[in-house]
This record gives sequence, structure tokens and C-alpha cells, in this order.
Amino acid sequence: MKRIATVQDISCVGRCSLTVALPIISAMGVEACPLPTALLSAHTLFPNPSICDLTDKIQGITDHWKRAGIKFDGIYTGYLGSLSQLDIISDFIDEFRGDGFVFIDPVMGDHGRLYSGFKPEYVARMAEFCGKGDIIVPNITEACLMLGIDYIGDSYTRDDLRDILRRLTGLGTSKAILTGVSMQPGRLGAAAYDSVNDEYFLCMGEKVEGRFHGTGDIFASVCAGALAKGETLGQAVESAVSFTCECIKLTIGDCEDSRFGVNFEKALHILTN
Repeated sequence: MKRIATVQDISCVGRCSLTVALPIISAMGVEACPLPTALLSAHTLFPNPSICDLTDKIQGITDHWKRAGIKFDGIYTGYLGSLSQLDIISDFIDEFRGDGFVFIDPVMGDHGRLYSGFKPEYVARMAEFCGKGDIIVPNITEACLMLGIDYIGDSYTRDDLRDILRRLTGLGTSKAILTGVSMQPGRLGAAAYDSVNDEYFLCMGEKVEGRFHGTGDIFASVCAGALAKGETLGQAVESAVSFTCECIKLTIGDCEDSRFGVNFEKALHILTN
């Protein structure tokens, strides 16, 4: 069985980060090994969550993995809350990447702005960190921030997307996926570029109006699991778009509070099958 180390926080309430990654990757028949960076009572859209920073615990976990001879077929990083965590996980990648792939979701912003708590120096360091990845998966906001260009919002052409994807691979990664892409009304998906083969991919699904928390983590988790199972970049993006759209559809009419995320649990059978 393939094995992925996934490095991100645990938000106990509100489907995101590890509470999304672990069941999705596991349902795909890939062993998911968490390396938690923080423990939150709920994600930060809930006011005043209890937060336990686990930065000082990471080294002990990874030291034990090294002594035990644990190896991974992939490393998937999500939300990293500080510059010090970026440094520690950068060293972890150097130690454990082996022949596996490194998949980086540079979680730090959306809708044209940084998440609260992040500063410009974090953006610069994340751009450098992405150079360690084989595949990176920013949304449009994160891509613009790392490239130092103005936020393009929803006003762009296919050529604009291709230019951004090419420039993202210039950070040092060989493959880039851009999420939250919409080329026509009623359609939403992702664009991707494989610089090794000079191939572009565009995959669109049905766009459902509304804001749905945690869908980026769902998308990234399916992508990482699909790549571990040997799917191509294009196949992985298609799988992730399709599954994310299905999760959103299963949430419509059954969403007491959007902060709790989407009902991905009802769609896990798609991945197991």
C-alpha cells in the first residue's frame, strides 16, 4: 500500500485540513500518516478557538520516524502557520522525500487577500518553500501573491492562466495546479501545467453559487491520493474537480452553517469504488 505523510493542522470542528485529508486519502486506498502542526478546537472562522501550537512536537515525531526507518511515497503539506514551521518542514522534506513526490498546498489567502496573521515575509518564504515541491496547488490569490503580481480576480483569459502556471513552475516546481478557475458562467474548476512535458490541462465542473468552507482541502487531498496511486497530473485534477463538485452538491439543502464545511463523507464511496 502507498503511504503519504500529510503535514497540516487538526481543526476539531469544521471540516478542513487533517479531518478532511485523512479520511479522503484513506478511502482512496492510500495510507495517510498525519504530522500535525497545531490542534484547534475549531477552525478560525469560529470566533476565539482554543489553539495549541505543536511546532515543538514535530521534531520528536520525525526523529522517531527516522529511527524506525519509515519511508513515504509522497509528502503533502497544507496549512503551516509560521515561518518556523516552514523551516522545520523544509528540513523534513529534505530528510524524507526519497523517491516520492512532494505536493504543496500553499494555504495563506483567498479572495485577493492574505489570511489574518500572515505577513508579506511569509509570502516570500512560502514562494521559496514551493520550490521544494514537485506539484503545487495554489488558488488564484495565492498564485498572484507568490508571483508578486496584482490580483486578477475573475477577469482573465486562458492565456493569462497559462502565463501564471508557467511562472509558478519558475519557482522551482515541475507541475502547478491553479484552483478556483472559471472560464464561463456556471462552470468552475482548475487549470494545471506539467513543465516537463509542456502540457496544459483545464478541467471544469458545475459551479454552485455560495461559499463552501474546506473545498480546497478536499481538492488537494484527492489530488495527492490520486498521484500516489499513479494517476497522471491531468487525471488527478479531473478526479479532484469531480469529487469536490459532488461533495458540494450533497451539501445543498443540508447546510446548517457553512463553517461546518461540505458533506464529503456522503461521497467517500466514490473514492473507495
